Amino acid sequence: QGQLVESGGGSVQAGGSLRLSCAASGYTFSVSCMAWFRQTPGKEREGVAVITAHGIATSSNSVQGRFTISRDNTKNMVYLQMNSLKPEDTAVYYCASRPFWTCSWSIKDYNSWGQGTQVTVSS
Repeated sequence: QGQLVESGGGSVQAGGSLRLSCAASGYTFSVSCMAWFRQTPGKEREGVAVITAHGIATSSNSVQGRFTISRDNTKNMVYLQMNSLKPEDTAVYYCASRPFWTCSWSIKDYNSWGQGTQVTVSS
C-alpha cells in the first residue's frame, strides 16, 4: 500500500472548472492503475474515471465529455480535470490505486485511498 494525497477541491459555480491532483508515494506508481471516485452523504462511493498503467483513460457515463483523467509517471501524479461542472457533481472526491496494470470500477479492488477532497458546485 502507498500513500495518496489529494488537492485542488473547492467551491465553484455551475459551468465552472476545477482540477484535482493526487500525489502518490510509497509504491511503484508507474505499474498501477489509478482512479478517481466520489461520494455524497448516504450514497455509495462511485467511480468517476480510471486510467491504466499504460495511460488508457475511461470516464463514467455521468461525467464523460466533461471530466478528463490523466497521469504523469515522472512525477507520480494523477489529475482530474473537471469542466462544465454541475451541482450534482458536488461530492467528496477520492484518489485510489491498485497494483495492477488494468483498472476496475469496484472499490474493493483498490488497496490505497486518499483522504478525499471536497468539491462543491453551486447553481
